[in-house]
Amino acid sequence: METLLERLVAAAATGMTASVWASEKPDVIAIHDPIGTRTFGEVNANANRVVRLLRAHGLKAGDAVALMCGNRAEFVEVLSAVLRGGFRVTPVNWHLTADEVEYIINDCQAKALIAETRYPAAAAAQTPLVAVKISIGEDTEGFIPYAGALAELDASDIADPVMGGAMLYTSGTTGRPKGVFRKANTTVLLPGPGEPDDVQMCAGPAYHAAPLAFDVRSAMAQGNPLVFLDRWDSEGVLQTIERYRVTRAHMVPIMFQRLLALPEAVKAKYDLSSLRYLIHGAAPCPPEVKKAMIDWLGPIIHEYYAGSEGGAGFLISSQEWLAKPGTVGRLPAPDAVKLIDEEGGEISERGKPGTIYFQVSPIAPFEYFNDPAKTASAHRGNYFTLGDVGYLDDDDYLFLTGRTAECIISGGVNIYPQEIDNEIIKHPAVEDSCAIGVPNDEWGEEVKVVVTLHPGQQPSDTLGAEILAFAKTRLAGFKAPRSIAFAEELPRSPAGKIQRGKVRAPYWAGRARQI
Repeated sequence: METLLERLVAAAATGMTASVWASEKPDVIAIHDPIGTRTFGEVNANANRVVRLLRAHGLKAGDAVALMCGNRAEFVEVLSAVLRGGFRVTPVNWHLTADEVEYIINDCQAKALIAETRYPAAAAAQTPLVAVKISIGEDTEGFIPYAGALAELDASDIADPVMGGAMLYTSGTTGRPKGVFRKANTTVLLPGPGEPDDVQMCAGPAYHAAPLAFDVRSAMAQGNPLVFLDRWDSEGVLQTIERYRVTRAHMVPIMFQRLLALPEAVKAKYDLSSLRYLIHGAAPCPPEVKKAMIDWLGPIIHEYYAGSEGGAGFLISSQEWLAKPGTVGRLPAPDAVKLIDEEGGEISERGKPGTIYFQVSPIAPFEYFNDPAKTASAHRGNYFTLGDVGYLDDDDYLFLTGRTAECIISGGVNIYPQEIDNEIIKHPAVEDSCAIGVPNDEWGEEVKVVVTLHPGQQPSDTLGAEILAFAKTRLAGFKAPRSIAFAEELPRSPAGKIQRGKVRAPYWAGRARQI
């Protein structure tokens, strides 16, 4: 007779992990969200129904599904359906404008759009490739209602499951965002290092790579209850941990800072003793913030270093970090990363910073969807870069010191300055634009734009405010610059590429960390 682990391994190959957990504990609650609950049996049943609904509208294995959904049970049901139906899901950031949403849906070649009605950008998007639109929540013109459509469909396990996958979007340095595409589906859900009694909390948006991997997929693989928070509320997070006896969660540094900022009386009010594994990443964490979290919660804080494209396996515990404050982990293998200097040479000297290149995964190599030029620019032989700069110390611990300036990380979210520049230069007064990240004590970085003006235009506070307001109408809120500066000229290389690092440098002068 097969053991549970053997059944899970077999089911994972065809995306049917949820079916195993449904057979083991059909009536146990799998998801707590702001609207209600779902049992493991209900999640599995609806996953089967979603596959049948998509197939009824002509979708086949390999076809793309765009999902614009908040932190609620339907997100997990659709993800589970995609994994067993052989589809490719692209979770869409619901903070984006209608134009940005439209671009991603069309670029990923989605043949189905499943969206919450509270995000009007999905309904406003023009999506000619989409064969079926399905609404979660209130009925929307042109959309099939999710609950109503599923109610009439067979809930039994589909007879022909095939492994599906996901393609997340990470913005590009030279224009629009691009999908991180892997030809082989690697979204295999297998139990990890957790415990059977774990309760997973998802406090960040499930569309983001990190919460998706460390919270949603972790809970799905382990068969643990998943507690969704729909929005950040610092005291509410503590209440949730106490109420559901949360044991595991993923956070980003700004969440740490907001929790630490709570009054001591509030922090002491809640029983957090159930929490035993808190992992963070996505943005650099100030050492003093991390130390304060360890002092408060104990040595349960773990850190990883990677991106949507992948990584090299950097992971560090509290105990190890306390011995090397500020590091993101020890080199996991001699050839895991290479550091490259500005002339393109490989750095072997310890303590000397260079651009960090990760070894490409032989199991899951990536490319940027339909963009061979961008794919090539990120790779150097069998290595790729996220644009970070760092050094290895004498004990092979990696420390981040900066970036190549082609990415701004604000509150754990990647913002790519070229997207901002592409919109700013559409303002009739602007001749040239350079968006950069400048220090922000809470968010790590905030967006600033430095512009030159067309002849005849004069810098002024009024014009600056007008340009910032113009940007807000064309960019998602988190991308819109918060401040502006005027310059007579912007530095460019002989090839014409803007030298963003030179524009950025004065704002970071005198700081030990440049990120």
